[in-house]
Amino acid sequence: MSTFSLDRGVLLLARGDELLVDEVTGVADEATGAPCGRATRFQIASISKQMAAVAVLLLAERGVLRLTDPVVRWLPDPPPAWSGITLHHLLTHSSGLGHWPEYPAVDLVEPADPDALLAAFAAVPPLFRPGAGWHYSSPGYVLLARAVERAAGRSYPEFLAEEVFAPLGMAGSFAGPGDGRPDVAVGHERGRPVPSWDLATVSMGAGDVWCTGADLLTWLDVPRRGRLLTPASVAAMTAPQVPTVRAGEAYGYGFFVGSLAGRRAVHHSGDNGGYKAFAAWLPDSDQRLVLLTNQAEVDPVAVLSMLGTDPAA
Repeated sequence: MSTFSLDRGVLLLARGDELLVDEVTGVADEATGAPCGRATRFQIASISKQMAAVAVLLLAERGVLRLTDPVVRWLPDPPPAWSGITLHHLLTHSSGLGHWPEYPAVDLVEPADPDALLAAFAAVPPLFRPGAGWHYSSPGYVLLARAVERAAGRSYPEFLAEEVFAPLGMAGSFAGPGDGRPDVAVGHERGRPVPSWDLATVSMGAGDVWCTGADLLTWLDVPRRGRLLTPASVAAMTAPQVPTVRAGEAYGYGFFVGSLAGRRAVHHSGDNGGYKAFAAWLPDSDQRLVLLTNQAEVDPVAVLSMLGTDPAA
């Protein structure tokens, strides 16, 4: 098995229920010298999209909403150009909405009024008609989180805490800013703290969740063991719903579906200021891989060397 060197963060590799690699190392906060520990929470960045997808699927199972609902049903004052966009389109990045580079008016670090943020998205025409293409879109997941709030009648962080994290026993996980919370890693670049994205509004639903390494490993039991969701919802979430721009790769609901280290996998990476994250489940070898680090220079793809080429390695 190849090795991967981590200077700061958490690295876990499991096969079945056996933990093969359990590494916690480095400093959580350079300013205080606090070390990374098993209770340290890291931003998981875009892996947070999986939690948003599960929230939508839970509400769909309860009949509160449908994946075929037009998103305009769940948003205040939506623009006419969004009338054909459904929740399914947002979940699969096939809505035509852009990613952050397409919205230069949005400051990713500064707090934003939620309705003003939606207005900034609405001011930019879609890239294509819904379902006509694929373009990765964090703003689309921000809209999903707003839809969850309106459908559930409570805040998005509250819904995740009560309906997603608590049932799974993910006691170290939460959504939103980490200010004032204990055991929160500070993002670093070149050894210095760096500002991260606003997690209360700009990244809500798209990159706002914090997890411990153990919690994120538990999270992978949602697709692996069908926890929390019905079998039909799990199948839909991990199905290759829409092809991406990479050959042989598709996107499900919050998961990339394709090949890693030459084997079938569902996975996602995350990248917020000063943080990198990666989580994958390989069903054929029943391997789960989790990387959480508060060091911007880490390349999450390099961790795939740990999977090797032999499932029994």
